[in-house]
Amino acid sequence: MSNKNKPDLSEFKPSVDELKKELKRENSKKEYRNVLRNTLIVVVFVAAIAVLISSVYVTVLKVTGDSMTPTLDTGQIVIAQNSKDFDAGDLLAFYYNNKVLVKRVIGSPGDWVNIDDDGRVSVNGEKLEEAYASDFSLEPTDIEFPYQVPENRWFVLGDHRSVSIDSRSSVVGCVTKEQLIGKVVFRVFPFGEFGGL
Repeated sequence: MSNKNKPDLSEFKPSVDELKKELKRENSKKEYRNVLRNTLIVVVFVAAIAVLISSVYVTVLKVTGDSMTPTLDTGQIVIAQNSKDFDAGDLLAFYYNNKVLVKRVIGSPGDWVNIDDDGRVSVNGEKLEEAYASDFSLEPTDIEFPYQVPENRWFVLGDHRSVSIDSRSSVVGCVTKEQLIGKVVFRVFPFGEFGGL
C-alpha cells in the first residue's frame, strides 16, 4: 500500500496545549461535581437539624385573630419554646379544635381564680395588675367564680378580654397538658417589632 492512500492523521492529533486544556476542563467538571455534592450534603444536614430543632425545641406560629391585642396582632409570626412549665403572665400556645390559640396564663394547677363584675382578675385572693390587657370583661363566661384550676391544667385569658374566648368559657376551658405547644417567647415578624415577648 502506498503512502498516498494512507490518511494523514497528524492533523487529528491534539497538541500538548489542547490536551492540557481538556485535562483542565475535566478537572473543573470533577471539582464542580464534588462542590455540588458537598453543598447538597450540607443543605440536607442543616435542613434535618432545623426540622429536629423545630419539632423538639421550638415551634413557629402565625398569629390570627384579635384576642391578644395589643400584645400580638394578626399576621405576626412568633416562636414558641416547647415547655410544660408556665408562670402567671406567660404567653401560652396550645391546640384547640385543630387550631392553635395563644393566651396568657393567669392560673396554674390548684390556683383559685376570681373575676369580678368589672372583669378585674384575682388569683389566690390577690388582684392582678394587668398592664398588658387592652380591656376588662367578665363575659363571655359560663363558669362560676371563684374557680379552682384543676390539676395538670392552666387557666388562660386573652389580653383583649371582650372578644377573647378563653378559660372563662367551658367551650375552651382550661388548657390540658395534651393541648400544650409551649411558651411564646419571641416575635420574628414584623421586623420592626422583632424581639422577645
